[in-house]
Amino acid sequence: MNAVLNNATEILLLLFLIITFLQSGFDKITDWNGNISWLKGHFSETPFKNIVPLLVGIILVTEVVAGLLCVVGIYQILSSKATEFAFYGAILSSITLLMLLFGQRIAKDYEGAKTIAVYFIPTIILVFLLQA
Repeated sequence: MNAVLNNATEILLLLFLIITFLQSGFDKITDWNGNISWLKGHFSETPFKNIVPLLVGIILVTEVVAGLLCVVGIYQILSSKATEFAFYGAILSSITLLMLLFGQRIAKDYEGAKTIAVYFIPTIILVFLLQA
């Protein structure tokens, strides 16, 4: 119980990232065609228009790996009080969000970009907490 109380902020932020990225990955897997169809339209006026499936695949992999690293990170915090996997999960989550932000900016979806920024703030706070 001490590990939970002593690392409550980190664990809660890790849970936030787990929910965010594993749900997003699950959605991409279960509705691949729907996601690809919508995103092809979203990026139709960008240099990414011909490589949308590849880019979605890359995002899918980074989201799932980031989410799984966060799961292992929570386990590691609770079992040994170490934070390496949590830190790796937070870093990969940050990189994933930056990729998503870049895509939104390229597509000139500024409202979508603002949403990504909202996710980025707690993620960077987690990176900071795990670095100290």
